[in-house]
Amino acid sequence: MSNRLNVAPNDLSAFWMPFTANRQFKQAPRMLVAAKDMHYTASDGRKVLDGTAGLWCVNAGHCRPKITEAIQRQAAELDYAPAFQMGHPFAFELANRLVDIAPEGMDHVFFTNSGSESVETALKIALAYHRVRGDGSRTRLIGRERGYHGVNFGGISVGGIVTNRKMFGTLLGGVDHLPHTHLPAKNAFSRGVPEHGAELADELERIVALHDASTIAAVIVEPMAGSTGVLIPPKGYLQRLRDICTKHGILLIFDEVITGFGRLGTPFAADYFGVTPDIITTAKGVTNGVIPMGAVFVKKEIHDAFMTGPEHLIEFFHGYTYSGNPIASAAGIATLDTYKEEGLLTRGAELAPYFEEALHSLKDARHVIDIRNIGLVGAIELQPLEGQPTKRAFTAFLKAFEKGVLIRTTGDIIALSPPLIVEKEHIDQIVGCIRDVLKEID
Repeated sequence: MSNRLNVAPNDLSAFWMPFTANRQFKQAPRMLVAAKDMHYTASDGRKVLDGTAGLWCVNAGHCRPKITEAIQRQAAELDYAPAFQMGHPFAFELANRLVDIAPEGMDHVFFTNSGSESVETALKIALAYHRVRGDGSRTRLIGRERGYHGVNFGGISVGGIVTNRKMFGTLLGGVDHLPHTHLPAKNAFSRGVPEHGAELADELERIVALHDASTIAAVIVEPMAGSTGVLIPPKGYLQRLRDICTKHGILLIFDEVITGFGRLGTPFAADYFGVTPDIITTAKGVTNGVIPMGAVFVKKEIHDAFMTGPEHLIEFFHGYTYSGNPIASAAGIATLDTYKEEGLLTRGAELAPYFEEALHSLKDARHVIDIRNIGLVGAIELQPLEGQPTKRAFTAFLKAFEKGVLIRTTGDIIALSPPLIVEKEHIDQIVGCIRDVLKEID
């Protein structure tokens, strides 16, 4: 590690960085060169507390030995195996292990390489499912305003974040959107699940009346909308969506790329809210963010609908070169072992009350207009600078990094999602840092 400190590439221009203010970054780079447990090491040798689990993904903390060793061992034993018409044991073992912790009825797993690919896969499964059942008129997809479902064309079409959509043309046809559930006038500074807004699910009935249920294949929502700024569903909202979808024969997809694998203090958000969808998309925490991988869970009846016709024919013409990659599979198995041995899939429930109290202690801090929390996820919404949206939160991000804490911002919202190994003193440090930063910035 030490030989990497204070070392930077001679030229930063070649790498076009994703979701980054490239010109600002390259004038004053923020380089991370090592990581362990709850901390990164910056190129200047400073320890930086990870308040965001990387990008919502490093649930078990950084460089965990069991995961590291599994990757090293697998790379030396079987580096790659084709996933088309061939298999290797580790993908099947991982699928079995994932089904064991999935909500009841989620009996099959399709492997991808990212959350974006998981969403594309889920949408295609939904469309194809209706077709193989002789219900091919169901081609319409319903997303939600402010929803984030990755960056591929299907995901941004059903997604509802304007900046992710506006540059890319007309997107997919046949897509409609539910309203988002953010009601600050009624729910500001809610602790946990807000009281008001379940009736917003009834907008699905209006969409059904407009298009007719016979044309609608699926509804996709994040149980908790993370990337848009931690929007928590009102009490009863998800159950109402489930009931309406069931009534009209529409598949319900939960995008659990963020909420999967312990983020809310349960294995999945479906467990937390007591609502089981038909399809669940995951990624991020499935390998602790170490190697790209995603997994789409489907109910048995969806999988079995495809298992018809001559046995030598491919049932579903979809997949990726790296679906169930051996090294990613080994990382996933070791990640699940780590979660189980350390109780991380439910540890968030134990710390959630302390996390909630710490977050809401910022209610009187400068610029704060709302605070939201659920499990080990939190959001601190700031009053935007007039005429300069996002600048205040971005300045807070830069200041926090200088003080040794990594936070994430979206718009003028600070989003927090520390690794599930977080301790109370880490929570205190994160919140204390944010309080100090808010005192300093305009």
